Amino acid sequence: MTPKNLQQRLGITFKNQHLLEQALTHRSYVNENPSAGNDYERLEFLGDAILDFVVGEWVFKRHPQLSEGELTRIRSALVRTETLADIARGIRLGDYLRIGKGEERNGGRERPVILCRALEALIGAIYLDLGIERVRGVLLPMLEQQEALVFSDAIAKDARTRLQEWVQSNHHQVPSYEVIAISGPDHARHYRVSVSINGEQWAIGEGKSILAASQHAATLALARLPS
Repeated sequence: MTPKNLQQRLGITFKNQHLLEQALTHRSYVNENPSAGNDYERLEFLGDAILDFVVGEWVFKRHPQLSEGELTRIRSALVRTETLADIARGIRLGDYLRIGKGEERNGGRERPVILCRALEALIGAIYLDLGIERVRGVLLPMLEQQEALVFSDAIAKDARTRLQEWVQSNHHQVPSYEVIAISGPDHARHYRVSVSINGEQWAIGEGKSILAASQHAATLALARLPS
């Protein structure tokens, strides 16, 4: 797929196509192709800040009844790596990335961290080239799709938070989550996520998003805790 296809999917047209190309270029590609130009990391830095602002503004206006703490939890849930990776998968961002051959073999196009950072870089590029209103126009519909998945968990203390608090208190570390399987078509993905403590797998959860599957895994792990 080409950057043109991605622009059509997003309903935008970059004035500076080189900026879009940079946003889609992973460091591994530049390492293997030194003449390829810059990777997306500087754009990622900018996009991360813009994302925090736009999401915070949107949540603030959308939920006037919520407290500062509740707003913070919702914003954090929406900009966490797993949520942003789900958004990136929704626009098939991984298909457009320029990544190195080694990263390709290692499944880089599906890695949540890469997808999250590439989305942040894309947001940074849209901001530089087309302005903040275009960022909102692209991002807000995606946030609306994700909000229902994260809202209730963000307001209530979710299973992941409760598990993390127990592990930190008893083992002085944090649980480790890993996506172990992805199945289903693009529009109906199904994920299996494992949670490990002290290197030991405690539970495997399933769900329609990585966040949902990890919450399920945490819930199952909590059921194993001593009463």
